Amino acid sequence: MRRRLVAWICFVAFVSFLAYVSRFTQGKPDRNVLYQWSTAVGELIVFGVIIGATLAITAGRYELLALRPPSSWGRALGLCVLLLVIVYALTSAIDPIVHGAREQGLTPKSWQPDHAGAYIANFVVIAGVAPFAEELLFRGLGFSLIRPYGKWTAIITIGFAFAAYHGLVQALPELAIFGCALAWLRSKTDSVYPGMLLHATFNAVALIAAVTL
Repeated sequence: MRRRLVAWICFVAFVSFLAYVSRFTQGKPDRNVLYQWSTAVGELIVFGVIIGATLAITAGRYELLALRPPSSWGRALGLCVLLLVIVYALTSAIDPIVHGAREQGLTPKSWQPDHAGAYIANFVVIAGVAPFAEELLFRGLGFSLIRPYGKWTAIITIGFAFAAYHGLVQALPELAIFGCALAWLRSKTDSVYPGMLLHATFNAVALIAAVTL
């Protein structure tokens, strides 16, 4: 297990390093990046690498991924709704101070129907593929590897690792809150599926709101 943990730490640190290098050398992405097909293709490749690395580190110990249903879907869905409200409340309270949403810069300024196909493709990647890959890496494998050192150690470590992985500075507190919430949900349900659902819902709402509000 210790070798798997070291490998997981090295991989997450490497991805985080690349994300920060990209942020500080290239700056914010184009506000219309989600209207480009190349974005969807590039993100699919990245998440494919993440899934592949996660499976490689798992090395056949698939129970570490927590790909099992929660004992009670009703309770799990209730926790998802509760966390969604709490996360939105906390991030809405601190965003005017840290401006994390503005730093990420992925949401477009307006709806462009001529590029609807590319936006839908990116929607599927961000609201579908990304939550699957990231939950496997963090709340699946990562949480399982750190949990022996304490539940709250795992929750906090995974939350901040998830935040750092995005390569942002101002948005770090908001991402850490979300990452910790997802890790707490994993600890309460012993499954990554509720976290995938919550993560996908959060991303989907943001993408829909960006072009409708």
